Order: sequence, then C-alpha cells, then structure tokens
Amino acid sequence: MSKLYRDVLYLITEELQNDENALRSCLLVNKTWSEIIIPILWKNPWKYLKSGNEKLLLKVIISHLSEKSKENLSIRFKHLMNSSYERPLFDYISFCKHFNINEIERIIKTVDKKSKIKIIKDEIYNLFINENTKFTHLYIPYQFDRQLHLIPGVDKCFSEIRFLSCNAKINLNVLPGLIEVFKSIRELELSIGASNNKYEIIRLIKTSKNLVKIRLLNEYYSERSYCKNLEQTLANHADNILYLKLTKQPITNFVFSFVNLKVLVLNDSYHRYTNWNVLKDLSLPHLQILKTSGIQHGILMNIIKNSGGNLIELKIDDFYPYDCDIGIIMHTISQSCPNLKYLKFPRYVDFLHLEKLLINCKDLMGLYFNFDNSYLNTYVHWDNFFETLAKSSPINLFRFKFQLYEAPELKSLKLFFDNWKGRHPMLLQIIQDKDNLNFHAINTMRRYYDLIEKSKAEGIVKKYDDNLNGITFKDFEWIQSK
Repeated sequence: MSKLYRDVLYLITEELQNDENALRSCLLVNKTWSEIIIPILWKNPWKYLKSGNEKLLLKVIISHLSEKSKENLSIRFKHLMNSSYERPLFDYISFCKHFNINEIERIIKTVDKKSKIKIIKDEIYNLFINENTKFTHLYIPYQFDRQLHLIPGVDKCFSEIRFLSCNAKINLNVLPGLIEVFKSIRELELSIGASNNKYEIIRLIKTSKNLVKIRLLNEYYSERSYCKNLEQTLANHADNILYLKLTKQPITNFVFSFVNLKVLVLNDSYHRYTNWNVLKDLSLPHLQILKTSGIQHGILMNIIKNSGGNLIELKIDDFYPYDCDIGIIMHTISQSCPNLKYLKFPRYVDFLHLEKLLINCKDLMGLYFNFDNSYLNTYVHWDNFFETLAKSSPINLFRFKFQLYEAPELKSLKLFFDNWKGRHPMLLQIIQDKDNLNFHAINTMRRYYDLIEKSKAEGIVKKYDDNLNGITFKDFEWIQSK
C-alpha cells in the first residue's frame, strides 16, 4: 500500500513539474513528499533560477564538494565560503538531468574574483561529471574551452544525452573527444556564426543516427560554404526529422527533402527582412505546426497551401512586407486549414474574411490577436470585431487572447459578453502593450474588473487574466501551468 501511495503521488507531482510554487509547497508536507518533489525540482534546477538567486544556488552546489575541495576554495574565496557548508541531506546533483554550462558559468561570474574563476569551474565540472550522474540535456556556450572528455566518468555521464545545445564557435579541442559519446542525441540546437569547429560539427551530425529535432540559429556572419555543407549533411537525416527551426533563409533547398516534417519554425529574429525565396515552392504534406515571423506573405501562403490541410497550430508573429493584404492571407487560412485548432494572428483583421475563417475552421479552440501597434489599433472596429467573434465562433472556440496597444472601450467588451450568453464560458486574456502601460491604460483595464466579475457570475467568463500584475502566459496557454 505504501508503494502504491508513492507511485500515485509521483504521478500527481509529475503533472505539477512546471508549477514551481506548487512543488515548493509540497516540499513542506512530510519526508515522503520531499523525497518525491526534490528530484523533480532538481531535474533542471536552472529552469527555476530567478535573477538575484545565483549565489544561493552556487552555495548549494558547493556544499556537495568534498572537504578537501571546500578547504581549497576557502583559501581563495573567503567571502564565498563559510561554516554553514555542511553536506546536504539529499544528493541534489545526482538528480540533475540538465547540464547547463551557460547557467553554471553565469552563476560562477557572481563571484568577484574573476581572475580565479577557473578554479571554481574545475571543481564544479568535476562535481557534476562522474559515474553517478546521467544527463539527458547538455548546453555548451559560446567560446567554451574546457575539454570535458578528459574528466573521469564522462562516457557514462553523457551516454544518455538526447538534447545538445551548442555554439559552433567553441574551442577546437572540445568536440572531438565527445562526438562518439553523442551518438544518441535526438535534438540539436546549433548557433552558427564564424565557426572554429566547421568540420567537427559536420562530423557530429553525420555520426548522430537518431536526430529528429533541429534548430539552426544563424548569426549575421555565417560562412556560405559552411552553411551549404551543413545543410547537405542534415538532408541525409531527412526521413527522421520531425521538427525544424531556421532563423535565416537557407542556402540550399534542403528543407524540401524533409517530407515527414511536422513542425516548422521560420523566425527572422535578427529582423534582416531578407527574402526566403528558396522556400517558395515548399510542400510539407504532414506539417501540423507552423510558426513564422518576418517571412514574406507570399512564401507563408504557399507553405500553408501545401501543408495538406493538416495544420493544427499556426502562429504568425509578423508579416513581411508590412503592408501585405491581410484578407488574402486570412482567405488562404480559411481554405487550407480545415483542422486548425490554434491561431495567432498579428495586426488588424478583415471582418468578412474573419467570419469565413471562423465558419470554415470548425475545429478552432483558441485565437490570439495582436493589436500592439498604435497605427493598427486605430483600424480595429471593436463592435464589429467582437460581434463577429460571438456570432461565428465554432462551438469549441472559447479561448481568446488580445494583445493591445490601447484597450477597447468598456461598452465594446460588454457587447462581446452580451452576445456570448448561452455559449461555453470563455477563457479570456487581455495583454496591454508594456510601452503604453500608463496610468490611463491601467485605469481603463481596471474598469473591466466589475464587468468581468459580473460576467463570471452569469457564466459568460470562466477565467480572466491580464498582465497588470506581471503574469505571463505562453502564446496558446490560457490556464497557467508554471
């Protein structure tokens, strides 16, 4: 019975793994709860690290060191070491599955003696890398120069790595000793720039037989010949790749070979606004999730059309060019995405095409509209907009998110609620643009509260959130899971 209790408790707490506050509250129940919760929190401790708590986490890590290592550090870092460094009751390090060197180096830099940072690094790397730890995620930062493969136990410690985040500009001696260990990786996140490790990165990809997710984060100064070679190497994994993220137009048409791709992310994160014409005839018949930003609307429409009608999630953060025909894009979505469940759409909308989209996309469950631009905000006819949503939304669509430059008048929101009566209670979020979050805007938002509370009592609104208290949600998240 005791084992059954622990097993059930473990399954429950696993569901809370993204809710830090709930997990920390569970720690206080009793020893059994603590023994279950602590491994979950320490699976990826960097995930919960808040700004200002770096030294606290560093002290917890140092408390795991041997007495000899602590004594060695205390000679050099008297301000860091103190008598409270007793070995903890739990071996927290053994629970860690994410070896995030980016975060480790960041928290080490909170130590003032920069000339002696290497001493702490060596102690901490030796603490994490041993035969008693097994990592699944590894993050190697820019210009990293530590030869991890020389640390005893690295083969066993890294034998189950399935996610690798790596900057191509790392020391030449870092990757060669690890490539054989990384054969099991399934996800590769690669930051590409002026690379020191051109051929080692290529060799890493060639020897990785299980790759299913690729993120290529191109910087400004990416060598064309290197990128071409990299893309051709990735094309050899085409049958297995299910997820691809690009932040720059590829050199070749290697994406065309990814016939089984289910998730595509095209993000012009550096705002280069260059064309992506190499993708103009791209056909991905199994594509289910498409996320874009700064992509020409013509390229975007063609990808949507050639997705085989299988898109269930479409997230458009920005268009290029700015003055594209919104109506045509909305028409393309309504005609080509019969199975769409979640849609994020920037800028003003064409009400005629919005109505057709709502009617044709009968499986829609959540809509996110972004009106966080003063010019665009003036084009939104709120009464017509809300009336269309209430009149034409399919039965499963009751999740709405509005990101605004200026909040609509109270009467427009009231009209929306009045027209929604008798339908499934909605989950509603209104996000005010931070740059325009002035006294007037805050007062306008707060005037909504009485109306929303009344609508809750009438069963029109189930849950409402805004960003006035700093609460944040993922794009398609209406019930916070963190």
